[in-house]
Amino acid sequence: MKVITSVNELVEKAAEVRAEGKSIGLVPTMGALHEGHLSLIRRARAENDVVFVSIFVNPVQFNNPDDLEKYPRTLDSDLELIGDDADYVFAPSVEEVFPVPPTEEYHFGIVEEVMEGSARPGHFNGVGVIVGRLLRWVNPDKAYFGEKDYQQIAVIRELKRQLGVPAEIVCCPIVREPNGLAMSSRNRRLTPHQFEVAAQIHRILEESKKLPDVPQIKQFVEEEIAKIPEFKLDYFEMADDQTLQSVQSFDDAEGVMGFITVYVGDVRLIDNIHYC
Repeated sequence: MKVITSVNELVEKAAEVRAEGKSIGLVPTMGALHEGHLSLIRRARAENDVVFVSIFVNPVQFNNPDDLEKYPRTLDSDLELIGDDADYVFAPSVEEVFPVPPTEEYHFGIVEEVMEGSARPGHFNGVGVIVGRLLRWVNPDKAYFGEKDYQQIAVIRELKRQLGVPAEIVCCPIVREPNGLAMSSRNRRLTPHQFEVAAQIHRILEESKKLPDVPQIKQFVEEEIAKIPEFKLDYFEMADDQTLQSVQSFDDAEGVMGFITVYVGDVRLIDNIHYC
């Protein structure tokens, strides 16, 4: 595994690999790696000749400066975890990626206007800025993202369409802690007690699948979350799994998912579940 810190070297290495006729898998991350990230990297390794991983805490996708400051940065341990599963790790400075403030402005349509898009203004444009640059710099055959950030994947697929890049956007299943909590770098900020309590998010979602219709599910989830003192619900939405627009009935879409965001203390956790 070789660590790359400059954009020019990243572009050169990717071009060399491409010239050799080898396939490229890209796994963009913000570091603080966990088993969820590693599952993406291993899948990229299994499906491609050469694997590039990026580790970059992207400041332009944070609309909360405090969240950016507290985001864990663990490059040395991240590199140890990756080991031989990646050929190249791109770990640049902010100044290297953004020598001048970025000017890209993306509009992703209806998929960005709801949930995280309305809760975190500017967030998805920031995601588009860094992912768009990585897709152009590396020109991968496949790029891998975790389903925990389901709305982000929908945005990135629209980004791919707008940029006209050939990369296949690969959506990979959520990896969970033994207690059911969706793995997230932000979990490191939870106290041991909060970590255990946070597992109730997934439990509540799973129990809600037993209910017959959308209004009952929404009422159940909201009431159950409200019973737990450590929780503050940001939103729970049931939506079309393609357009991400809210549904009132299971008849409103072929596929329906539930999307939830909960504050546990000052840590903001997201999760989702497939209903049909």
